[in-house]
Amino acid sequence: MKDRDGYHETKSHMDEDLIEEIDDEEMHELIMQAKADAWERARIEKKERKPKRRFSKGIAVLIAIAMTFYVLSLFPRVISVPAIDFLQASSRLSQDEQVAAYKEAVVVIETNDGRGTGFAISDEGRILTNYHVIEGDPTVTVAFPEDGLLQGEVVEEFPEIDLAVVEVEGEDLPFLKLDEHAGAAYGDYIRFIGNPLFFNGIANEGTVLGPLQLASWEKEVMMIRAPVYRGNSGSPVIDEKGDVIGVIFATWNHDEHGRVGLYVPINYFTDK
Repeated sequence: MKDRDGYHETKSHMDEDLIEEIDDEEMHELIMQAKADAWERARIEKKERKPKRRFSKGIAVLIAIAMTFYVLSLFPRVISVPAIDFLQASSRLSQDEQVAAYKEAVVVIETNDGRGTGFAISDEGRILTNYHVIEGDPTVTVAFPEDGLLQGEVVEEFPEIDLAVVEVEGEDLPFLKLDEHAGAAYGDYIRFIGNPLFFNGIANEGTVLGPLQLASWEKEVMMIRAPVYRGNSGSPVIDEKGDVIGVIFATWNHDEHGRVGLYVPINYFTDK
């Protein structure tokens, strides 16, 4: 069963946090504070217990659940996600200078119906994203991490491979290089950057699992074992050389591998 990751929740106004990005040091502090608070709460609760009182298994489970919700409450806009591991991975990866440079080219795309991810493929403002992110919107708002908000126009659509091109007016913009000849094999290491779950500029990593033939597609797509969430649609998949080899567009419940991410190989776009 396929689960598209475009964010479709209707919004009545432009989000003020559209260009907000979690600072790497701030992210690390949030993670450390969440862990410290959780341990401190557990220590206090243990100290306050009566020495001879025995808790039933059910009460112990309720306490564990309460502690979990306490930690997640520090991230109120993220629900049902292992937030600490998720943010910790991004914090670690973002310390890499190359990853930090990649992030500058990854944008937030906001439409009338929601938001998603895209990335610049030229220094003059040519941006690649998913078709389902911009579907039905001739113009969108684009937010670069360092270059602010720009008005974007949808100039090309390729619904058969779920890709689209948006153009903004700009010059000397950061962009990512496409490797149209890059192949991918089982176990290859990849990184990707996107705007999942209301966060912006989140870096993560994974490995290639192999091709998958979808019934509704003429060409095969690629599966990755990686933490892909809603909002990652349009995220660039970057190989170890730093080149883009694909664009994340969905997740899939695979019989063998479980929940996996799916990406469109970049040569499907460059061959157009």
